[in-house]
Amino acid sequence: MKFSSTLIPLSLVFIVVSSASLCASASPQKYQNFLQCLSEHSSKSYPISKVVYTPINSSYSSVLDFSIRNLLFSKPETPKPLLIITPSHVSHIQAAVICSKSHGLQIRTRSGGHDFEGLSYVAYRPFIVVDLINLRSVKVEVENNTAWVESGATLGELYYRIGEKSRTLAFPAGVCPTVGIGGHFSGGGYGLMLRKFGLAADNVIDAYLVDANGKVLDKESMGEDLFWAIRGGGGGSFGIVVAWKIKLVPVPETVTICSTDRNLEEDAIKLIHRWQYVGNKLDENIYLGIILTGGNASTQAGITNPTARFFSLFLGRADELVTTLSTIFPELGLIKQDCVEASWVESTLIIPIGVQPIETLEPLLNRTLTTLDSTKIKSDYITEPIPVAAIKDIWQRLKTQDIETSQLVFVPYGGRMSQISESETPFSHRARYLFKIGYVVGWKDQSLKAKKRHISWLREVYEYMAPFVSKSPRAAYTNYRDLDIGSNNKYGKTSYKRASVWGLKYFGNNFDRLVYVKTKVDPYDFFRHEQSIPTL
Repeated sequence: MKFSSTLIPLSLVFIVVSSASLCASASPQKYQNFLQCLSEHSSKSYPISKVVYTPINSSYSSVLDFSIRNLLFSKPETPKPLLIITPSHVSHIQAAVICSKSHGLQIRTRSGGHDFEGLSYVAYRPFIVVDLINLRSVKVEVENNTAWVESGATLGELYYRIGEKSRTLAFPAGVCPTVGIGGHFSGGGYGLMLRKFGLAADNVIDAYLVDANGKVLDKESMGEDLFWAIRGGGGGSFGIVVAWKIKLVPVPETVTICSTDRNLEEDAIKLIHRWQYVGNKLDENIYLGIILTGGNASTQAGITNPTARFFSLFLGRADELVTTLSTIFPELGLIKQDCVEASWVESTLIIPIGVQPIETLEPLLNRTLTTLDSTKIKSDYITEPIPVAAIKDIWQRLKTQDIETSQLVFVPYGGRMSQISESETPFSHRARYLFKIGYVVGWKDQSLKAKKRHISWLREVYEYMAPFVSKSPRAAYTNYRDLDIGSNNKYGKTSYKRASVWGLKYFGNNFDRLVYVKTKVDPYDFFRHEQSIPTL
């Protein structure tokens, strides 16, 4: 793998220890000292000054705001970085690590900005943002079914480049094209082929990482433990992954995408209940999930509130899928008119926009969102089917007109997810789970009253679901960051005991190994945020 630019020799990398500290009200001289440090520790062939933005720079706000995906963290009172670096060369990342460490600054690393708690671009101590938007190359090697992708690329960019080279190769990652590779892979990364091929992180075979000492490591030099940790142990704890080598997977020339909505209350509730006994047992080539949508936004759009949307991706033809589901899940009544056939890469665009043919793949390269809301998310894992009575209660809660948009997303497990050991990667949620639920609430009204109303609704639904979900611990998905379930001290280090509150929910029995790796590779806890892996 060659990065966007050539790596500088590791022998040139060293650490300067300094007692200097850059405070929030940094003086021009302190800024200058920090900028001088950056210049000294980056490649002379690629001047870092061209990719550094301070608050006095006219582009600072636009660079910061471009990748913010949650309006909750785009307010005047939200803490802002002392500067932003958009590296175009790995030496810029090395310099950022070395100089932040010597000047007492934290680093937040951002690839796509889809961080539900804003942890990739917000901190409560003096900090800088390393925004990887310029490190976004994708090199597909069809001859050996692999690709190198830099962390600043989006899923859409990755899918587009795969589709350029082959219509029978794919990669099992998420459905939102604007999600950044770096964060998605770091937390596991699931998509509609997880039942066939597992998670994105399950298909990573090498990586380049800048560690807390500013050194660039690959799989061999970082060692088995660290390579294990970065594939699902969450971003922002072990270093900055610059690029990932991934294993591409074979798919048919034609896949099928289907979507059918159910609005009649009793019919939908019965179907949801029945789905729990079907979704995780289907052939691994079939993904059949559910999105329950409520709130007044759907009502205003003329959509019945609530709606249960059953959507599927099948690695094969529509006739075969319809025949299979008519036998195994006849209650759904799926028909061929609910489906469209396409290549896999086309399906990555069809799924977000609805079941309709597309004319071009170019939208996969678009890094901007069409709409931007305030959002909050939670997650659960289900080990036993939820009773009909509880589904009815959820349905009633979705009817509320006090909430703009509310969704529950049901993601079926089984298939490959049941075959991979829970200790294979840090992502431990495997065979014992039937499906995952994501709870999402969104709103455009930026008043404090609206924020409290929407978050309270979400927390009440989450609390109501406690008897029906996994226990000891109540598992959660690390890429759906949720500071409600406990967090580190936002101003400094935290204890293992405090971190285990959320760590066991995200990683189960793998949490202790993550702590061991963290202590070994970053003993002074340089890379940290509110839910980073702690040191012992």
